[in-house]
Amino acid sequence: MAAAGAFSGVLLMMAHVVMLSSRVYADPDSLQDICVADLTSAVKVNGYPCKSNVTADDFFFSGIANPGDTNNSVGALVTGANVQKVPGLNTLGISLARIDYAPGGLNPPHTHPRATEVVFVLEGELDVGFITTANVLIAKSIKKGDIFAFPKGLVHYQKNNGDSPAAVLSAFNSQLPGTQSIAATLFAAAPPVPDNVLTKAFQVGTEEVQQIKSKFAPK
Repeated sequence: MAAAGAFSGVLLMMAHVVMLSSRVYADPDSLQDICVADLTSAVKVNGYPCKSNVTADDFFFSGIANPGDTNNSVGALVTGANVQKVPGLNTLGISLARIDYAPGGLNPPHTHPRATEVVFVLEGELDVGFITTANVLIAKSIKKGDIFAFPKGLVHYQKNNGDSPAAVLSAFNSQLPGTQSIAATLFAAAPPVPDNVLTKAFQVGTEEVQQIKSKFAPK
């Protein structure tokens, strides 16, 4: 009986160690060489399921070679090179984007909930900054050849205050960093955020809120 009790105790101890190990030492990396995203699959996982018919084109994208069209309301355009454009990035934890800015163009205040971002200035000069959770603005002017980092999840922006176009290459430590533009998130959500929430949050009237919402309405 004593031997059986001792054996049970050992089993319980081993189970406890396994549970601790699974919490603390779980393998965070991919367990295979590649897992090219099957973008057509209906399977829902944290990422994309792997497809079997892999080609070199799954790891290739030429979409950020040329400047994007900045003829829009903010004078800037982001061209992403994430897993949705480069399926071979699935499980690799990295992606890129090119951002082009017209003179005076702005990449409006936004966040990336799943990634830290580093920008490398290809052309021009930009005023950039991010805001900490203590509402402290960390800002700097950067020029061609400079880099600047935006910590994961913090609100940040880039503004071209020069007389010529500018462009940056952005790198993210996520295959799909996600973007939440603050203004669009609040004023163009579907279904819409209630006016009484926005009026109280921004300390303005309903007329002002509806006017801003109208600017984000689909054309």
